[in-house]
Amino acid sequence: MEEKVGNVHEYTVSELSNALKRAIEEGFGYVRVKGELGRVSRPQSGHVYLDLKDDRAVLNGVIWKGVAGRLRIAPEQGMEVVATGKLTTFPGQSRYQIVIDSLEPAGVGALMALLEERKKKLAAEGLFAPERKKPLPFLPDVIGVVTSPSGAVIRDILHRLRDRFPRRVLIWPTLVQGKGAEEKIAQAIRGFNKLTPGGDIPRPDVLIVARGGGSLEDLWCFNEEAAVRAVAESDIPLISAVGHETDTTLIDYVADRRAPTPTAAAEMAVPVRTELMSELLNKERRMISATAQSFDRRRTALQSATRGLGRPEDLLGPSAQRLDRAGDQLRAGLRARVDRAGARLAGLRLSTRLLARLANDGAGEVTRRWDRLRATRPQILNRRGDRLRAASQLLRSLSYENVLERGFALVRDEEGALLRSAGAGAEGAQVSIRFADGERGAVLGKGGAPVKTAAPPRRAAKKIGSAAQKSLFD
Repeated sequence: MEEKVGNVHEYTVSELSNALKRAIEEGFGYVRVKGELGRVSRPQSGHVYLDLKDDRAVLNGVIWKGVAGRLRIAPEQGMEVVATGKLTTFPGQSRYQIVIDSLEPAGVGALMALLEERKKKLAAEGLFAPERKKPLPFLPDVIGVVTSPSGAVIRDILHRLRDRFPRRVLIWPTLVQGKGAEEKIAQAIRGFNKLTPGGDIPRPDVLIVARGGGSLEDLWCFNEEAAVRAVAESDIPLISAVGHETDTTLIDYVADRRAPTPTAAAEMAVPVRTELMSELLNKERRMISATAQSFDRRRTALQSATRGLGRPEDLLGPSAQRLDRAGDQLRAGLRARVDRAGARLAGLRLSTRLLARLANDGAGEVTRRWDRLRATRPQILNRRGDRLRAASQLLRSLSYENVLERGFALVRDEEGALLRSAGAGAEGAQVSIRFADGERGAVLGKGGAPVKTAAPPRRAAKKIGSAAQKSLFD
């Protein structure tokens, strides 16, 4: 036993790892492995690390950055795929792995299962709700189209628009298949929404996202979340026209309208111009006919009303006759009244002598009355003057000025108010003292007997003034 152990070749760890690496790579080369994706990791380096598994084993896999950017589908956990690549080892962790060059779904069933799972997720977020959908404009001025510029789709759309109703079309060229196409589609939709209305590049009134038919794998970019969420975020009404009538993608559920074909999307976007013109002409004819019928009905009604009213001569004739009769009666009455007035005037004529005597008697009476008035005028004036002088003397005798002449004085404060007692003014206050012959200023101090002041007898003066006024005008 010891001899056998001594004959075994001794390897270093690196030599053994490299020998295993060569054996695996030379023994298997390129292989195709079918399995379910387990862990999927995307570090900042851009490489993708994943696990392929079945019910009994797990195989590590790696997709280098350059290959990951060319994959048609993005690897996701739970997806059943077929990986094509080269088996190798990773000596650093003593494990074997597959370096994947291509990754495909394991049949349509796997993609459909992934599609249904994603559809349920987006529906739970409310992206498919009918109340979110916006109405399409009846006649848009500008139409934006997101599609490949080299395919037959854009030619079909432009041809259909030109036949129905020519409109201005803006095309945003983009990929519609393959890895990264979903990001380009999302960028195009958001780019159209960022345009300013009325700018150098006008903002479209409606968008069409279009692509021709293809397999489920070819149309998969329209099932990616990036494209679906860009459609849901669009403020511009959007028509989805991807594939043929039987093809369905997730953006069909999010779009405001779904067209079975790109040509049908053009038909949804604009009406038929000739049909509109025919409809306008038809409405114009109907309006003219309705207006004429309305005038005819009113003319007939007016004529019927005219017959019911009768002729103006029949209505005005009796009134004119009554007016003529009243005029004749008025003229006759005026003549009779003039005649009666003339007769009364003739009976009232007086003789010239009687009128002269009446005039002389009247002039004498006026002269006598004027002489009596002129004789009594001096007596009336003398009585009024005597009464006025008596009232004036009484008022002067009761005036406060006579009191001042007897040695009394009036004391007023700075505002002119009369001080009636010794305590009425504050100590040090400025006052004015009114004497019979003038005024003097003073400052109030302490002590001393209170000085009696005399106030003008207001009531007496008022009473005397009233009496004098009465005697003057009696």
